[in-house]
Amino acid sequence: MALVSRVLRGNLRRTGGAIGNRKNFDSGLHPFVSSGQITDSSESCSTGFSLATARELNVNYIGWSRGIRTSSTSLFPRVAEASDTEYENQRYPGLEATKPGEKPRVVVLGTGWAACRFIKGLDTKIYDVVCISPRNHMVFTPLLASTCVGTLEFRSVAEPVSQIQPALSTSPSSYFYLASCTGINTDKHEVYCESVSNGGLRPEPYQFKVVYDKLVIAAGAEPLTFGIKGVAAHAYFLREVNHAQDIRKKLLLNLMLSENPGISVEERKRLLHCVVIGGGPTGVEFSGELSDFIMKDVKERFTHVKDYVQVTLIEANEILSSFDVSLRQYATNHLTKSGVHLRRGVVKEVQSKKIVLSDGTDVPYGLLVWSTGVGPSQFVKSIDLPKSSGGRIGVDEWLRVPSVDDVYALGDCAGFLEQTGRPVLPALAQVAEREGKFLMELFNKIGKQNGGKAFSAKDIPLGEPFEYKHLGSMASVGGYKALVDLRQSKDAKGLSMAGFMSWLIWRSAYLTRVVSWRNRFYVAVNWATTLVFGRDNSRIG
Repeated sequence: MALVSRVLRGNLRRTGGAIGNRKNFDSGLHPFVSSGQITDSSESCSTGFSLATARELNVNYIGWSRGIRTSSTSLFPRVAEASDTEYENQRYPGLEATKPGEKPRVVVLGTGWAACRFIKGLDTKIYDVVCISPRNHMVFTPLLASTCVGTLEFRSVAEPVSQIQPALSTSPSSYFYLASCTGINTDKHEVYCESVSNGGLRPEPYQFKVVYDKLVIAAGAEPLTFGIKGVAAHAYFLREVNHAQDIRKKLLLNLMLSENPGISVEERKRLLHCVVIGGGPTGVEFSGELSDFIMKDVKERFTHVKDYVQVTLIEANEILSSFDVSLRQYATNHLTKSGVHLRRGVVKEVQSKKIVLSDGTDVPYGLLVWSTGVGPSQFVKSIDLPKSSGGRIGVDEWLRVPSVDDVYALGDCAGFLEQTGRPVLPALAQVAEREGKFLMELFNKIGKQNGGKAFSAKDIPLGEPFEYKHLGSMASVGGYKALVDLRQSKDAKGLSMAGFMSWLIWRSAYLTRVVSWRNRFYVAVNWATTLVFGRDNSRIG
């Protein structure tokens, strides 16, 4: 009995982090073993003793914390700010440090463009991979707007992470954990996580740790609201599949409610007024998709209210400001002809049924989509790492985080530090993908030189630093028209074109960039189905 208790206490040894309150360690827990493969229900600790056995032996797991929680819509919504004393006397189930002879463990936070490009090409013969994210898929964001109106099905833009890197589901020491990172201890090489709730795991919330040899932070960003009152409560964002699902439900709901008898003309106009805030590529493409939906589908299937539907795009400056001047003018003219009302203005406040602009004008709405760019998430703001301008995690030319060992950051959550002499790159999919590919090649290189373990890559030459070259920008404006701007920068010269041929280029380029052949097939079939039969207007859920 004493031997068993010592073994269990040794396996659940005290670690350096504390996130949230802990309750009794009982058989409701879902342990994460330190070696071997996780099974469905009768899982056991790395000692080989099951949790049921631990409960029979009356081994209780009790901890304390004064973890501070914040909330956000980013990929990592719960963050713990903790002092050194807060990390005392804490114990977590999880993955312990790798042993000599075992493959080094790379922990990746996130499943966005940067993270998925990184894990896709990482050599799993050299590394074990642990991916931690509250979503188990990558979103192909350039086509996300098309799902809101039924041009594409939602599954066509979602790629399961286990198909991007099969080792996550087949390798005995590689895992995907559906959880949020809540804290990082860079001294002990540990990350602390909180499992997605509503799973029935006890204690609630269920927390665990993972010890890493290398840590890659690709936690993404969250929508910028500029502190405007009411945005978070009343506006819809467009960054995740569930965002697109909510927008689609709201759009169809308003169309159906507007046909009910007894509704005034004023209320009907409000319900059917779709307002988009932000004239960047996402806002313009969503406005174009809405315009197509109204012109082709609403007029055929909602004939009683078709004349009341309106789309308004509000932008403080010019739409598509990063595009060539001639392309901006083309987009303005085309959207106006398509029935999209373009309006300049600055939002002062968002209420449940209207927007208040800075000039005092009220804009009633039934659907409000907010697309004004992204900024650092609460997770990024709260972790104690160097920051670049704009609040992102600061990195050097090789995407390393200075002042800490074995920590890298990339994608929308990372930016070059001022001392590198490089500008902070824009939050674009092609930037994140390129960074993911660069870091993957760097990891494979140092792994082959036995630099994968913690603290072992200091003397390995890293080669050429990361260089980003802009390949150009594209945006669809609806009506089988698109913009293609192949200039490498805003002030550079290059090919710019608009129209039907640009739309073919836009569709062909994105079809080839979809991650898997399965999803390419889905996208092609969805496009063909929409062309022949129109968009589906079923409201499910």
